[in-house]
Amino acid sequence: MKLEINKLKPNKDNPRIIKDKKFKKLIKSIKEFPEMLDLRPIVVDEDMTILGGNMRYKACIDAGLKEVPVTIAKGLTDAQKQEFIVKDNVGFGEWEWDILANEWDSTKLNEWGLDVWENKDELEEPNFNELTEDNNNKPPTLKITFANENDLQNAEEEIAKIVSKYAKAIYSVSAGEL
Repeated sequence: MKLEINKLKPNKDNPRIIKDKKFKKLIKSIKEFPEMLDLRPIVVDEDMTILGGNMRYKACIDAGLKEVPVTIAKGLTDAQKQEFIVKDNVGFGEWEWDILANEWDSTKLNEWGLDVWENKDELEEPNFNELTEDNNNKPPTLKITFANENDLQNAEEEIAKIVSKYAKAIYSVSAGEL
């Protein structure tokens, strides 16, 4: 069922928000693929207060939609409504990062709103020739930055590669090979 968007009431107790860049991605997603809303309608109670889809509702307004698909959850107690609001936003599953990395386009995943890794081809190799010691004869420091906090699954392997290269560079410097 579709309803006029101005008939819906945002839930003032909604504990979930999407801000800034991610919210803009949600608006873009709705504009580019509005059929997704038919498959995942906004859930409201009998008073038209939103139980599930508060951020989609706001993004639909920003996208200029006048009507949105809605499912009315009838007969829920206040406790059940609260439970639904939280459970609707809880991510019970985890991403299978190997499948995503090998079988999906990271650019598309990022456009669709998933925080993804940077392709290794795009990552800059550290230049060990530029590493220098500070004035206190401490070893040089190497700052390792990951593109995304969610992409720590392969961190140990990547760190081991960098440390190995770093150790070779130190050995070469101490052996006078550079």
